[in-house]
Amino acid sequence: MGGRVIRVRSGDGVRLAGLAFPAGPGVPAGHPTFVVAHGFTHSVSRESFARLAGWLTAFGDVRALDARGHGSSGGGSSAGGEPELADVDAAVRAARAAGAGPVVTVGLSMGGGVVLRHAAVGQHRPDAVVSVSAVSRWYVRDTRPMRRVHWLLETTVGRRLGAALLGLRLDVPWATVPAAPVQLVSAIAPLPLLLVHGDRDEYFPVEHFRTLAQAAGPAATVWLEPDTGHAESGMTAALAHRIGRWAVTAVGAGDTGGRTVPAGPALSATIPG
Repeated sequence: MGGRVIRVRSGDGVRLAGLAFPAGPGVPAGHPTFVVAHGFTHSVSRESFARLAGWLTAFGDVRALDARGHGSSGGGSSAGGEPELADVDAAVRAARAAGAGPVVTVGLSMGGGVVLRHAAVGQHRPDAVVSVSAVSRWYVRDTRPMRRVHWLLETTVGRRLGAALLGLRLDVPWATVPAAPVQLVSAIAPLPLLLVHGDRDEYFPVEHFRTLAQAAGPAATVWLEPDTGHAESGMTAALAHRIGRWAVTAVGAGDTGGRTVPAGPALSATIPG
């Protein structure tokens, strides 16, 4: 099943492109719309996004935009700063304009940090937020994968390779460092918040999850997942279905009625040029 191409302009004028998928058969009326924010170097054209979208359509509609500098969107990536917050804000605004009921943002890795910050200070905030594999603070270099990411961001050779091999278009480095997720997460309440982290995350150690959970306070729901890796690559059908069920309950959209939730259709996730 192919997604419908959506095109949105951010508040700062960047053209963004993505895909929208309708809820699967048998999903009750009043279901949520999941607005998904992908990780750094990923896009809605990746197989990992197609799998996640398929799993979530068992609970509601799914919409996702390529973050600026990624995939079919314009602009340049700031790797999770204020520009990406504007992208998520535009995605939520567009979902509501398209008639969405309750909106649940779901962010992974870079997107996980962005949806936290957006839920705290965005103009068009969601009704609930799910953050998967988010970083708590900036400039993390204490894992080998993150040292590679910073080499990609901070060196001329890395930036050229990112463009040539990944199609990644980077913006200029931050002139002003934005507030980190840990500085804003407490402001999300009373919106329902779910923090998810794998205990085998090779990018961000569990300390980031614990720091965010402590800062969020007791109102947040927190899941430390055993034998689970990072973001899109660590996502499974079982975890996505638990997230879907949590979201349905969090926004008061009913429940699955005890029915067996299918694995979800095989979705096509390619945006034509």
